[in-house]
Formats: sequence, C-alpha cells, structure tokens
Amino acid sequence: MNPFRAIAPYRDLVANLVGRDLKSRYKGSALGFLWTVLNPLFMAFIYIFFLRLLGGRGMPITMEDIIIGVFAWQFTVQSVNAGLNAFTGNANLVKKVYFPREILPVSIVASALINFLLTVLVQWVLIAFLLWRKGAMLSGWTAALPAVVLYHTLFNLELVLLVSAANVYFRDTSHLVGLFLSAWFFMSPVMYPLSIVDTLSKSWPWLHDLYQLNPLTLIITAYRALQIPGATFPWSTAALVGWLWPLVAGVVIWRVFRRAQRYFSDLL
Repeated sequence: MNPFRAIAPYRDLVANLVGRDLKSRYKGSALGFLWTVLNPLFMAFIYIFFLRLLGGRGMPITMEDIIIGVFAWQFTVQSVNAGLNAFTGNANLVKKVYFPREILPVSIVASALINFLLTVLVQWVLIAFLLWRKGAMLSGWTAALPAVVLYHTLFNLELVLLVSAANVYFRDTSHLVGLFLSAWFFMSPVMYPLSIVDTLSKSWPWLHDLYQLNPLTLIITAYRALQIPGATFPWSTAALVGWLWPLVAGVVIWRVFRRAQRYFSDLL
C-alpha cells in the first residue's frame, strides 16, 4: 500500500495535529518561535568558540559550516525526540479512534519540517551576511536546496516510524535513542566540514568511506555545498551507497511498521 495515498483522505487530521503540535510547542513562551532559532544559534556560537579555543584560528571551520550543520542536525533530533512519543503520548487517541497509524509520525515530521523551513530563512540571512563580510555571496546552487530538504524529510520520517513503533514494544527505546543520538552527533560533520575527515583519513583510509555511509554526513555536506561557495561534495561510490541505502531501508521500515501497528492498541 502506498503510505501517502492512505494518508491523503485524512489530510485535515494531519493539518490539525500539526497545528496542535506547533501551538503546544510555543504555548506560554514569550519568544515563541524565536527559541527555535536561538537555541541552535547559541549552540553554534558555543561550538565555534571552543573549537577555535582548542584548535586556534587556523582550524578550517567557519561559522557558516557550523550554522548549517547545527540547523540540519536540529531538524533530525526534533523529529526523532518527538517521534518517540508519537503513540505512547497519544494512547487514548490510538485506542478510541480509527485512522491510519502512520498519520501521527507524518504529522510530527511535518511540524518539524515547518520549523526547519522557517529557520532556513533565518539561516540564509546569517550566511549571506557572513559571506558578504568575506566578499562572497550565497552559491547559485542554493536553488537546488529543496531536493535535499525533501530527502532529509523522508529520512527523518523513516527514523520516526522506526522509533515510534519500537517505543510501543520496548519502553527502553527512549534511553537507547538518547545514547545513539549523542554518538551520532560526533560521528556526523555537524561541527566541522568533511574536509577535516579527509585529513584524518590519510592515516586511516577506511575512515573516509565509513563517514560517507552515514546519510547525515551526506545531507549536511550537501547543504553546505549548495550554499557556500567553494564547498565541495564527495562524489564517490561510498557516497552513492550512503544516498541509496536509506531508500531501501525505508521500504523495509515501512513494512515492519505496518505489521507492528496492528497491536499498538493492545500494548498501549
């Protein structure tokens, strides 16, 4: 069954769930949406400060690199953390009302996507200003950014389908996911460009290919390559595999989710 065709008749429900999530996220907050921008910006400034402090100004890390990396990382983390409770946090709804269960993960990722797109607008202003100070401007390839955003969104949806179903069956999933995200953060070029890994791979040649099998490495590097003049993307066999394996995994995850969701009402 095509998941998007199954959801189409319930698009009003998806819209209501997304609206509920966005309202609850900023309810009672004086700054509201600004926190979505301020948090990753604060993290970016902290990272650049300590990296420059430890490695000196000669480190090949720019503020543009970190801003792009942190904003992209936040999109994935927000999706996964919210997705953990997609069903456990809506037990009454799942038990009492019939609807395609995938609607909840889709609405969570859609909500995170709206936040991400709004932060991208702020990101463009910041990067354009930082590049202007260096006598440069945003790359013309920035127009191709929607293709990467679409891939990134589908990848996040795969993760949410996986963790949301797993958390119904195994309540320790939230703790395991927290540990995994901490490790994944350092194994992805969020705080640094892929060129630093290229330098390290001179001593460990396998490291370069291993990094490129990580989809987030390719996603973050693609964001940088499309926006920052002079930034490059690794066109290699490992990178091709890194792009393709999540598409295959997505089909498997979808089928596993369809089987697992049959028993959600009994387990919640």
